Amino acid sequence: MNLLKIFGLSMMLMLSVAARAERIKDLAQVAGVRDNQLVGYGLVVGLDGTGDQTAQTQFTIQSIRNMLNQLGVTLPPTANPQLKNVAAVMVHATLPPFAKPGNTIDVTVSSIGNAKSLRGGSLVLTPLKGADGAVYAMAQGNLVVGGFGVDGNDGSSITVNVPSVGRVPNGATVEREVASPFHDGEFLTLNLHRNDFTTATRMANAIDDVLGPQSALAVDGGSVRVVAPADATQRVAFMSLVENIDVAPGDAPAKVVVNSRTGTVVIGNRVMVSAAAVTHGSLTVTISNNPIVSQPNPLAGGQTAVVPKTDIEVEQESNRMFLFNPGVSLDDIVQAVNGVGAAPGDLVAILEALKEAGALRAELIVI
Repeated sequence: MNLLKIFGLSMMLMLSVAARAERIKDLAQVAGVRDNQLVGYGLVVGLDGTGDQTAQTQFTIQSIRNMLNQLGVTLPPTANPQLKNVAAVMVHATLPPFAKPGNTIDVTVSSIGNAKSLRGGSLVLTPLKGADGAVYAMAQGNLVVGGFGVDGNDGSSITVNVPSVGRVPNGATVEREVASPFHDGEFLTLNLHRNDFTTATRMANAIDDVLGPQSALAVDGGSVRVVAPADATQRVAFMSLVENIDVAPGDAPAKVVVNSRTGTVVIGNRVMVSAAAVTHGSLTVTISNNPIVSQPNPLAGGQTAVVPKTDIEVEQESNRMFLFNPGVSLDDIVQAVNGVGAAPGDLVAILEALKEAGALRAELIVI
């Protein structure tokens, strides 16, 4: 019977550890394998009179002139087109790693002039450049705008969401591939999403258990270096094996995050307090004016008068005393506050008081 109990406890411990384990692909990413930001300047045409007011946005007129010149149309220097159906926009997109020429990506289009809405417009062919100034994609297509605006003849208007920003799904075609260091060098470096020495050490040990000793090295709390195959064709299969290794990450640091606007409090699992006593109460003073009408007797010859009367009421709630013994955990704090029916704002005040007294063994972050 005792053996069965021990076996059962062992299985429960193994299941709890397995439940906490996470794959390396969820904890880290390969150094150099990342997104790249692209940006460009273009024009949106086909608007229903909601484009830039060209008298105030001269760059829109200049852009139209340049575009028409490239298409073989020359405007007279004295011409001043009033193009309310055109809007100057900035176009930006995210180029994912390993994107190949011919792949398509989504683009976001934002007005930079005084256009009221981009709804119903089409983006004209726009080159998207990277940080090095090279063109990596070309964008064009019809916009999808989630917001809209309506104006009345009396000057009234209503706007839902933001009509001056839209998206073009799959609106850009990749023209150039970004060089990746994935196939270069003797090692591959795994950068942790959250720096933690315990997680880095456990990750290196887990890789050694699968691939053999000295296969991985925890460089610091944020990265693990892994010996990679020299043959570039084998690295994809190698990373497929490594990224699916399970690792039990280290516990997060003890933190308390307080949203001062909404009163939301998030308390980490390792938050503890030392011995402390906290009292929390409030004093309410109510002042009310209740005038009294003084009515004289019928034969007295007097006049009706209004006599002011002020009532002052002082009400003090019973103080709530919280006594915390050394090493009190998150569960004890929450139960103590909930036991007296306190509001979330009361918990915020208590945590701030504990922090000021040096009794809160955690980082308090107020946003």
